[in-house]
Amino acid sequence: MARIRWLTKTSRIVALCSFANFINSADRVIMPLAIPNNRFTNDFFTFFAHSIPVEERSRAFSYLLASGSVGQTVASVVCPHLSWEACFYWFGAFGFVWILLWYCLYPEDAYTGEDAIPLHMPKVISHNIRWADFILSKPLWAIYIAHFAMNWSSYIIMQWLPTYLTGNLGGNAHSLSLTAVPYIVNSIFGVISGHVADGLLGSKNWSVLNVRRLMTSIGLVGPALFLAIFCVVDNLALAIILVSISMGLSASNSAGHLSNHVDVAPNHAGTTFAVSNTIATIPGILCGPVTASLVTASDGKWLTVFLGATFVNLTGALIYFTNSVATQVL
Repeated sequence: MARIRWLTKTSRIVALCSFANFINSADRVIMPLAIPNNRFTNDFFTFFAHSIPVEERSRAFSYLLASGSVGQTVASVVCPHLSWEACFYWFGAFGFVWILLWYCLYPEDAYTGEDAIPLHMPKVISHNIRWADFILSKPLWAIYIAHFAMNWSSYIIMQWLPTYLTGNLGGNAHSLSLTAVPYIVNSIFGVISGHVADGLLGSKNWSVLNVRRLMTSIGLVGPALFLAIFCVVDNLALAIILVSISMGLSASNSAGHLSNHVDVAPNHAGTTFAVSNTIATIPGILCGPVTASLVTASDGKWLTVFLGATFVNLTGALIYFTNSVATQVL
């Protein structure tokens, strides 16, 4: 079979991994039991650490994570209009399409020579790594806390936006369909932020650390400010615009602390992301009951909920900015 040459080596990798994450994320919508299986995404981090050069990693991760949001959105919109059997057939068929694309892009004889998957091995190969090293490292905790803060506000939007729009801003069934807009904006902004971050790295005037800190600051401080404004507006359309901008800016984290895993732990990026993702799942557990308690205690007012999310984001940004590094620690 003829090889497909219209993509660069790293672009092929990013395209295939992004399509795989699209399928994986869509499957999570139609098959919730797949949600706990994050090993799939974890492996991408280690793979990218060894196959994507530093100056292209920001946009690589932005495409990877944006494809996940697109997959969830597409499945959420399409599946209600299909029979349950058709959902499995269609998204299962995408898996076979992915295998065909892999064979076209990387035929059996492409693993050597000019079409081989490029490897960018770290200068330092770390040995004798203990689990304590993943827990006691200050730079890693900067990443973990930033991830936790990002997910705190994201889970509030995910779990409570329809309830808030219906109960406080007079949303109806039609207007609630607009709650998909923030996730579309999130995907678009994520890709843009990745290209911007790599552009800054390419200019040679920005260090990797400064770019990671900049994009994380945008991804945490920006949403914090827009959520603070969002909670005081009483216009439905304006509220959708504000929360969409908030979610869009949050996507900058893909070029910030989420990309930072492969900087600080290139040999163990999958493991550090697994630890980070586990900690960042805590907001998904707590946001529901905490939000309900705060709204109940405030006689139906949501000010403390969104100002609390603002505080968490600002705290996460400060901790990351003052404790992050871009040199290998593991």
